Amino acid sequence: MRLGLDIGGTKTDAVAVDADGTIAGRVRLATGWGPDGVARTVLEAVDALVAAGVERDAITSVGVGMPGQVHPGSTHVLHAVNLGIADFDLAAAVVPRLGVPVGVENDVKAAALGADALRDTAGGTMAYLNLGTGIAAGIVTDGVLWRGAHGTAGEVGHIAVDPNGPACTCGQRGCVEALSGGAAIARRWGRPSPLPVVDMLDAADAGDPRAVELRSGLMDGVAAAVRILVLTADVDVVVIGGGLSGLGDRLLRGVGASLDASSAASDFMRSLELVHRIQLLPAGSPAAALGAALVGSTHTRETRETVKHG
Repeated sequence: MRLGLDIGGTKTDAVAVDADGTIAGRVRLATGWGPDGVARTVLEAVDALVAAGVERDAITSVGVGMPGQVHPGSTHVLHAVNLGIADFDLAAAVVPRLGVPVGVENDVKAAALGADALRDTAGGTMAYLNLGTGIAAGIVTDGVLWRGAHGTAGEVGHIAVDPNGPACTCGQRGCVEALSGGAAIARRWGRPSPLPVVDMLDAADAGDPRAVELRSGLMDGVAAAVRILVLTADVDVVVIGGGLSGLGDRLLRGVGASLDASSAASDFMRSLELVHRIQLLPAGSPAAALGAALVGSTHTRETRETVKHG
């Protein structure tokens, strides 16, 4: 059994994956705060899966996907600010208690691996576009994550697509994230609501001029991210996940209309059939936790190879 944990700012999704790649158990629990709280969450998630029927002796690895920067091949997490973590070696904190190898990966990159594993079509190149509080992507080719020279491949959220657009937290203007990120939209919409993006879209449907402008920016920003991923990596498909993917057809229709409008005057862009290359990750998908399990098993293989080859 390979365990995978998707540690979010408030909730953690954990799965057990058997030798055939089938999810044999799944639990959800609250995420603790700070390094000690996150380490405790990992241990509690493993205990919860065991309580749900997973044999502890059958566990061969644990993989964790979480916000923040993770240096490739390490278990050191940096700048996971929404978890209260500045610099933390997660494996060092939990391996003595678990007794099995632990792998750690950025949550979006882990979700990209999981989304690729869940696809019906094996092989090829897929981009996973995460639309949530912020925006980022992961690119997977033939089951292998593409990181780029410095680990920033897929950071489409901070590509500026409108020099006259809204200010971004990164210091630029008109970034994809400033137009389409959930936090940026909520901030610009400015009305208290438990679901500010939905509230904004409802107001746009009712004809509110400010909401119409924000809706246009949301759809155009996501469409720009899709174009960037296709034109730079020539991915077969862009799978959209994250909290905003819950908008469903409402999102697909708007992004599709934006892509069609931008392609209207270009035979080349129309030939790419961008609208047909986007898919939504199904609601409730375990992609992020599944990808984390794959990260953990990869870390196990690398550890064994290091020992074997000395």
